[in-house]
Amino acid sequence: MRTSDRGIALIKEFEGRELKAYEDIAGVWTIGYGHTGPEVGPGKFITPERAEQTLRDDLKPREAVVNLHIGVPLNQNEFDALVSFEFNTGGLRRSTALRRLNKGDRIGAAEALQWWNKARVNGKLKEVAGLTRRRAAEAALFLEPVKDVPMEAAASRLIPEKETPIKRFRFGC
Repeated sequence: MRTSDRGIALIKEFEGRELKAYEDIAGVWTIGYGHTGPEVGPGKFITPERAEQTLRDDLKPREAVVNLHIGVPLNQNEFDALVSFEFNTGGLRRSTALRRLNKGDRIGAAEALQWWNKARVNGKLKEVAGLTRRRAAEAALFLEPVKDVPMEAAASRLIPEKETPIKRFRFGC
């Protein structure tokens, strides 16, 4: 599976496009649409076209992680949300979201995505408002039925047979 235009738009929205390298909140040198690596550092510039191509190149290994480690069928929205999560965190393989999803617990997986809203700042994990918004957007996209799927089929994928959403979400937290 490949990331859709909608998934790419979500990533672009939260990454933003910076044509001049900068240090992110965690002190990682970043350029373009969230691109990092040993070639990124102070004084580095890229063109808008190069930022776009680099994003497309950076998506391929993230898509491979999702395709390799998810053991249940995904719809396009679920796939896009997971690629965005992996793009930003690199943590899908070690996440509770992956374990829950592979057990068929889609609601629980969406909940667990939202736990990844912290960054290490000055050596300490701190909740970051932008990450909280991104995780909420990813969870919402993950749970959104694909428009071409009949409602009965979409609902059967979203709610595990033995569990209802009321048991999974903690209200008032």
